[in-house]
Amino acid sequence: MGALAIMVLAFAGYIIMYKLYGQFIGRKIFQLSGACKTPSCEYEDGIDYVPTKKEIIFGHHFTSIAGTGPIVGPAIAIIWGWVPALLWVFIGSIIMGAVHDFGALIISMRNQGKSISEYTAKYINNRTKIFFFLIVFLELWIVIAIFGLVIAIVFAIYPQSVLAVWVEVPIAIYLGYLIYKKGKSPLLWSIVALAVMYFFVFLGPWAQFKMPTIAGIPATGVWTIILLAYAFIASTLPVTTLLQPRDFINSHQLVVAMALLILGVLAASFWGNLEIVAPAVQMAPSQAPSMWPFLFITIACGAISGFHSLVSSGTSAKQVRDETDSLFVGYGSMLMEGALATLVIIAVAAGIGMGYTPKGGTETLTGVAAWTTHYSSWAAAAGLGSKVSAFVDGSANMIVVLGIPKVFALAIMGVFVASFAGTTLDTATRIQRYVIAELAGDLRLNFLTGRYVATAIAVGSALVLAFIAGASGTGALKLWPLFGAVNQTLAALALVIITLYLEKQGGLKWLIAGIPAVFMAFMTIWAVIVNQVKFGVDQNVLLQVINICILFIAIWIVIEGLIKFFRMLGKPPEQPETVTAS
Repeated sequence: MGALAIMVLAFAGYIIMYKLYGQFIGRKIFQLSGACKTPSCEYEDGIDYVPTKKEIIFGHHFTSIAGTGPIVGPAIAIIWGWVPALLWVFIGSIIMGAVHDFGALIISMRNQGKSISEYTAKYINNRTKIFFFLIVFLELWIVIAIFGLVIAIVFAIYPQSVLAVWVEVPIAIYLGYLIYKKGKSPLLWSIVALAVMYFFVFLGPWAQFKMPTIAGIPATGVWTIILLAYAFIASTLPVTTLLQPRDFINSHQLVVAMALLILGVLAASFWGNLEIVAPAVQMAPSQAPSMWPFLFITIACGAISGFHSLVSSGTSAKQVRDETDSLFVGYGSMLMEGALATLVIIAVAAGIGMGYTPKGGTETLTGVAAWTTHYSSWAAAAGLGSKVSAFVDGSANMIVVLGIPKVFALAIMGVFVASFAGTTLDTATRIQRYVIAELAGDLRLNFLTGRYVATAIAVGSALVLAFIAGASGTGALKLWPLFGAVNQTLAALALVIITLYLEKQGGLKWLIAGIPAVFMAFMTIWAVIVNQVKFGVDQNVLLQVINICILFIAIWIVIEGLIKFFRMLGKPPEQPETVTAS
């Protein structure tokens, strides 16, 4: 099957399933109602709870859940072949990821916009809620620390992206001022803002910036400090000041990037030499772990990711102004991410074959030779820089066929990746603040619930993790081997909560989330056990201890969920939870 056929069939499938399966779930399973008063309206405070048009909140939600997730996952998992990667992205996003994201969003909206950790107490019990908090804190701790490093690596590989990424911040702040203070058109002025930003994208190749070593701290460490300081400021500002307008710009940037990729696939298929050069299936690539279960752990954001439940029940649930908008925001954005992950698979399965120069090499390879050189082993393809460059270079190869010089194509895609990573960093910091404040409130440590104090703890703890291994800021890499399993464990546990919520409504509604919950729980617990054995062989005591705690928590919550589920069987159904309009 050619790249063009893959793209057309996958995109058609996403549109059809949104119309059929997505709307069925919204209408029949969750019974969405425009009469419900949402948390954004009921608790409006101008900082976190802000009623927002669905197009704007879609932009925030999508750019927050996407980040580099749908890029790095497929870019490494394709080592097992493009067919299993594509099938998992397509099927997983429709019947698992979108249900997971949408379910977490609507349940949070029907529970005062509380996080999934907080409302776990309502659907299981209080002790389970504490365990859930621990998993969530660990995940966000790693995300905040690692994404500063991810952006630093992007800046190092593509220094032409630095200018535009930072200029976007004042552009977004001014856009927020125009929209919320002057009442200007969000669509018109966000397009103008995007055009201004792209002016700086095209200046990037002539204004490249490489961070020097400062006071003995390497460039990655300096960038990590700067980015975490930025995350503190950005995540304490009202969402209308920076978060929403910047994410609205980024949503348009996504449209441009995806349009260029789609046109690039079309042009390269007819007038270029675009062909699939990755193997269809490769069960035993060099040094790689088994495809089962690690395919389902490696590709997360493009199919299903526990981090999404934190965004859904963290920031998005506090901004959706009408319950009926939640389907478009929660279910629709996950399918959009699946579409992006599909384009990533095409870029690394076919685009890279149009021309690839190995690091430190002088010869440009093409065809199967290009792919096999980049993916010669698991170790060769697994680094953060390797994943990002496989996508950016493959994408640029396809875009060049449109007549855009490669230097600009690289700048466009480099800014695209770094901007989305920045959104995830900001959102993760804000969500961690919510988590810390909620937990401190439950423990009656009210002095820790303030916006600035909770954010300082979130950023400070990430800073400690980032620099625990030295001045390079790469300390989070010590825990990175745990992240995939932690993230997908969280996805399984979120699906358990959604299943229990639906079981209370009666009938067989719970199967929509229950079947995915069983699948994800099985795969992630399997992966955690395999990791435990590997960490033991490597004599990595730190990862062994943390990993066994993760395994214990996952099994505990699953057992508690099963006990609660079977106790609920046979009881009369409750009316669907809604918030009465007032």
